[in-house]
Amino acid sequence: MASVNADDIRAARELLREVAVPTPLMHSRVLSEAIGGPVYLKCENLQRTGSFKIRGAYVRIARLSDAERARGVVAASAGNHAQGVALAASMLGCKATVFMPEGAPLPKVAATRAYGAEVVFPGPNVDDCLVAAQEYADTEGAVLIHPFDHPDVVAGQGTLGSEILEQCPEARTIVVPVGGGGLAAGIAVAVASGPRAGGGVPVVGAQAKNAAAFPPSLASGRPVRVRLAPTMADGIAVGRPGDLTYDLIREHLQSVVTVTEESISQALLLLLERGKQVVEPAGAAGVAALLEHSYAVRTPVVAVLSGGNIDPVLLAKVLRHGLAGAGRYLVVRCRLNDRPGALVTLLSELAGLGVNVLDVMHERVAARLHVEEAEVLMHLETRGAEHSEEVLGRLRDKGYTITMS
Repeated sequence: MASVNADDIRAARELLREVAVPTPLMHSRVLSEAIGGPVYLKCENLQRTGSFKIRGAYVRIARLSDAERARGVVAASAGNHAQGVALAASMLGCKATVFMPEGAPLPKVAATRAYGAEVVFPGPNVDDCLVAAQEYADTEGAVLIHPFDHPDVVAGQGTLGSEILEQCPEARTIVVPVGGGGLAAGIAVAVASGPRAGGGVPVVGAQAKNAAAFPPSLASGRPVRVRLAPTMADGIAVGRPGDLTYDLIREHLQSVVTVTEESISQALLLLLERGKQVVEPAGAAGVAALLEHSYAVRTPVVAVLSGGNIDPVLLAKVLRHGLAGAGRYLVVRCRLNDRPGALVTLLSELAGLGVNVLDVMHERVAARLHVEEAEVLMHLETRGAEHSEEVLGRLRDKGYTITMS
């Protein structure tokens, strides 16, 4: 497979001049304070279709021949590549069929269809979709637009790296989410061949710990397939690196670190509350890496927010998870004597501590309870970790039996 160089990325920028939006670079005061140096956010969540994927998809389809475009294109994606391919195909006048995993976020499915693509659901994950898309290409003659493992796609994604260097020439590290590796590989090539190639700007990749194929692949010296565990970062849940992207990342990336689900949810909460940016879990992996691995970067650092297409239902769940991780959301069981006024007394105690009671479920009959006991399951909103500890300590001092749920 051909490689990708600086000339490819320059040519891709020319193709994308009237297509991709030069997304803003924003300084983050809260992250800068957290890691002790300047942090900037490259807001590709504000790109057309809500992610960087339009860059690579458009370059790939634009470079097809008229005959190839007439046969249509096919893609496999959890959502962002799907939207990028669907929009690019509609702009270039060709039919698009997209294979998406069962359970793909409904907003991504709806947007893909709205851009004019036909959507098919062949299996539970992206790898199943890739197999189905290849079979469709073989039988129907459509051109497969791979989500990451093609030189044109990598070159298109690499235009993001060129933008970063122009917007933040003082950057000393770039942190980027990694799934199959197309974005990280493209940015790494752009940086390696950019104006500061001699001085070096390390690129650090960030993968969800539950879907991290690159660390074992790099350790093995070849792409290896890993079993995916459930992760909220569906956009970077890829079981095997691409052959091309593996070679480029092995050559150009400084390292690939993994981030926990907890760090991802904390990053999403921080970006929403303090950065005023709506970002999907995969798109927040770079910020999660800053929270979890700040030792691995030199500042000024640029963290790429690669996408913002999050299902509102998932957003509510993730934010609740993030609030719990920050000690601002508690789910507790409290045992008390089953007598008139006992629940009112407990709730008054919580009110006096400045706790917001979001939900209460009262249970009187259970094998674990004595005849004279009752138990309440409460969802509580607090002001943070210290306040949570104060609340739990005060309730225990008052004689309540508290268990975390």
